[in-house]
Amino acid sequence: MKNIFKFRIILFILPVFLFTCEDNLDEEQELIVLTGQIDYTSEDGAFGALIGAYEKFQSVGWEQIPLLAVRGDDVNAGGLGDQQGFADTDNYIYDNSYWMYNSIFENWSQDILQITSQIESLERFRDGGVNSALIDQYIAECKVLRGFITLELSRLFGDVYKIQTTDQTQIEVLPKDELMVWISTQMDEAIPNLLDVAPSQRTDLPGGITSYTALTVKAMANLEIGNYQNVADATGEIINSNAFQLFDDYYHLFKTDGKLANENILEIQYSDFGQASGENVSHLFAFYGPQNWTAAVPEATSGWGFYEPSFKFIKFMLDRGETVRLETSVLFTDRGIAELQTDPAYATLPSWISNTTRDGDVINDYSRAYQASGKHYLPSIELTSGRTDYGTNKNYTVIRYAEVLLMYAEALTRGATGTAGTADNAVNEVRNRAGLGNLSGVTSDQVMDEKFAELAMEWGIRYHDMVRLEKTEELSYDGRTFTMQKAYLPYPQEQLDQSYILNDYYQSQQNN
Repeated sequence: MKNIFKFRIILFILPVFLFTCEDNLDEEQELIVLTGQIDYTSEDGAFGALIGAYEKFQSVGWEQIPLLAVRGDDVNAGGLGDQQGFADTDNYIYDNSYWMYNSIFENWSQDILQITSQIESLERFRDGGVNSALIDQYIAECKVLRGFITLELSRLFGDVYKIQTTDQTQIEVLPKDELMVWISTQMDEAIPNLLDVAPSQRTDLPGGITSYTALTVKAMANLEIGNYQNVADATGEIINSNAFQLFDDYYHLFKTDGKLANENILEIQYSDFGQASGENVSHLFAFYGPQNWTAAVPEATSGWGFYEPSFKFIKFMLDRGETVRLETSVLFTDRGIAELQTDPAYATLPSWISNTTRDGDVINDYSRAYQASGKHYLPSIELTSGRTDYGTNKNYTVIRYAEVLLMYAEALTRGATGTAGTADNAVNEVRNRAGLGNLSGVTSDQVMDEKFAELAMEWGIRYHDMVRLEKTEELSYDGRTFTMQKAYLPYPQEQLDQSYILNDYYQSQQNN
C-alpha cells in the first residue's frame, strides 16, 4: 500500500528549524519523536513546538504563491522562453506532470501534516504539566496556520486532504465546500484561545497569529461558499475591534516601512538582521523582479522577469484615475509604455508614468516581460548596505485589513446584515487611502472593482474571486478563453501515483 506522502517526518522540539525531511519513496511514513532530547515539562520546549509550525508555513517556496495567482486577469506569467508550464497555466493549459503542480501540492500537504504533528506534540507538553491555557493558545495558532494552508491548497486544486491527525488511515479527501465548512469550524474552535490583539501588538511573538487572524480565515472560507452572513459577522467583529488601521502610505506598505504594519493581519517575516553579511532569512523575490534594471545602488542585482501585471489591469487602473495604487503595483519599462500606447485610448499617458521609480531605480527593457510587479519590489536604496540580492529583507504580506474591509462590504451588498457600519463606509475607507473620492450606494460590482484595484497580484485574490462568482468573461482576456472546467488545476500525476487515498478519490470522481 502506498503512502500519502513520500516524506518521512522527523519531529524536533527546538526554537529553530524543527523538521528534517528525507526523500524516501519506498519507505513507510514514520513519525519519529526524539524523546531522549525533549523535556515535555518545559514551557520553552512548548514554545519551540509552536515555532516549528510557523517555520513550516514561512518556508513557502518561491514557486508556490505565483502559481496561486498567475491565472488572474491582473497578472501574466512573463518569463518568456522559460518555464513553459507556468506560461501554459496562465493560458489555462494544464499539464499534471508539470513540476510546479507537484511541488505545491506535495509541500503544502506535507506542511499541513507536519503542523498537525506539532499539535499532537503540544498535547504531550500539556500532559507534562505545561500551563494548559498556554497549550490551548499554541494549538489554536497551529489550527489557524493549518486552516489557511488548506484553504489556499483547496483554492488551487479544489477537493484536497482534510488532515487533523498524523494517522494516515484517518486522512481523507473532501469536496471543497465541505473543507471550507471544516476550516470555519476549526477557526471557531481556535478563536476563544487566541490573544485578543492585533498581530503587530504581540510582545511574545510579534506578527504571530491572533484571534483576528482566525476571524479573517473564517471569513475567507465562508466567502468561498457564499455564506455571506458568516463573512459579515467575522469581518464586522474585526472592524469593531478598532485594533487595525490602514497604513497611511500605500506605496511604502509594501516596502521596509510596512513590516509589521498594523494593517497586516498575516505576513511572512524575513530579515538580514541589519548586517552586511552573515545570516539572512529571505524569500526569493527575484522571481518577480525585472530582468534588467539600472539600480540606484549599482551593486543590487536584478530579477528573473516573471509575473508581469497585465495590460488589462493597467488600463483598468488608468480608466479609474488611479495614481498611487498603480504606481505601487507596476514597474513600467519603456517597451511596456510604448506597447500600451499602441491602443489609441492610451496614446497619451499621465506624465508620472515612467520607467524610473520614485526611489531612483531605472527599469530597463527586457525580453521576458513588458513590466514587473511593484508590490514585490524593494527599492535598492532600502537594501541593507552590503546586501545585493533583489528584494532581500522584504517581508511577504499575506492578509491585510483592506481585504477585511472589502470582504465586509461585499457581504453586505450580497444581502448580509452588518454591525460595523455600511458597505459605503468600508469601501470609502479603502478608496480614501488611495486618493479617490467617496462612493454612495455601493454595489457588489463596485466592491469587486475596488478589490481588483486594491489587491491585485496578491495571493491570487482576483482569480479566486472571479472563479467563485463564475465571472468567466473577466478571465477570458487577451486571447484566453476561460471556462469553469478550468477553475482548478489537475491533481499532479506524481501524487496520484504515490497516494492511494488521493488516487481512489480521483477515480471515484471520474466514475461519477
